[in-house]
Amino acid sequence: MIDLKLLEHLETYLTENRKARFDHVLSQRTKYYTVATEDVYQLHNTSAVIRSCDVFGIQEVNIVEERNSKRIDREIAMGAQKWVDLNRYQTVNDCISDLKEKGYQIVATTPHTNDCELHEFDITKKSCFFFGRETEGLSQEVMDAADCYLKIPMVGFTESLNISVSAAIILQHVTTKLRQSTINWQLTEEDMLEKRLDWITKTIKSYDDIVDRFYSQQ
Repeated sequence: MIDLKLLEHLETYLTENRKARFDHVLSQRTKYYTVATEDVYQLHNTSAVIRSCDVFGIQEVNIVEERNSKRIDREIAMGAQKWVDLNRYQTVNDCISDLKEKGYQIVATTPHTNDCELHEFDITKKSCFFFGRETEGLSQEVMDAADCYLKIPMVGFTESLNISVSAAIILQHVTTKLRQSTINWQLTEEDMLEKRLDWITKTIKSYDDIVDRFYSQQ
């Protein structure tokens, strides 16, 4: 439970521009869609996906590190990892189970016999978009668990895109359609308060000292 008095006190340390920025970004954030990357080898690819999630308002990113475990490339993510929540999993099955418990359908972003093209995607279902390894693609575990197979139409000689490019194209499309719909896609009031406090924590210098002083004066 968020201490609203503490939150109000902490906000006095923010500029009006920063508070307005938080308000605007939070109003566009969603957990209706999320993204999962499965054992992506190239560090810059995961970092770029996180950056795209921040740009298009996706609040949570799920990172499966069954084979490849690396730190996020801060330079490429451009600080996006500070604003987006990262859920890390050691196995893809743990990730899938957790997402399904949260009510997400599993969307495998890969050509498949029963796939649908991006413009045909049903935006009314709460979804997690899975992106696989650079050379191997998604694992059989994801393919077997998938509720939907999604592909980006291509008309050139090249038959694939870099995963970070694919993620950006898909997220831009589905989030635009989502915001044009009547679906209740925004964060809950409680989620907004939690993220506001989290972002303030990452913004204010001497945060712990300020909190200690606040409670000592109560």
